[in-house]
Amino acid sequence: MALTAFLVFCLTFEKRTYTLLLTRPERQTGVLAIAVILACLWQIKAGILPELNIHILGITAATLVLGFRLSMLTSTIALFITLLTKNYTLDSFVNAWVFSVILPVFFTYGLYLLIYRFLLHHFFVYIFVGAFIAGGMTAAFRIISSSLYFYYTGVYDWQTLSDNYLYFSVIMWFPEAMLNGMAITLLITYRPHWVKTFYDKEYLNK
Repeated sequence: MALTAFLVFCLTFEKRTYTLLLTRPERQTGVLAIAVILACLWQIKAGILPELNIHILGITAATLVLGFRLSMLTSTIALFITLLTKNYTLDSFVNAWVFSVILPVFFTYGLYLLIYRFLLHHFFVYIFVGAFIAGGMTAAFRIISSSLYFYYTGVYDWQTLSDNYLYFSVIMWFPEAMLNGMAITLLITYRPHWVKTFYDKEYLNK
């Protein structure tokens, strides 16, 4: 799985995106600042069994602010920052990379594209559906997808996952939705030009 994750990550590279990143200090500051914020959020976690950790992701807000490619980069940087304080094995690091970074970014951006394509381009739709609801769904998706992986690979039986991990997909939905929704609300109110996926002419002229 490590090789597959690395290849998927490499496929997110785009020359223009990274050229702009290297030539614009403000973008570099934004990427690093969000990486540090995510790393701090990921330090606050709970869990009884190895790999079955619960924490706020913040991936939805990061993806809406930075876009698909840079959110993948900054989330990966955040995961590396956590290595400074946590002793990851290779397997646990890859699992965290896949289920806390790669899949949530893909899922969040996929939701954003569906919302942009099929729903009204309105300020409140962007906030409540694109940030609040999408944030909660992403948290639930992470827990459910990782549970299925651990079950089918035989790491844990279904009863253990259900009793100690899976039900958190319901509990974590609201705090994840609130954090991402509030962050995006503040940003598009005071610094809308920082949010890459928010287009003033489309969302504010309704």
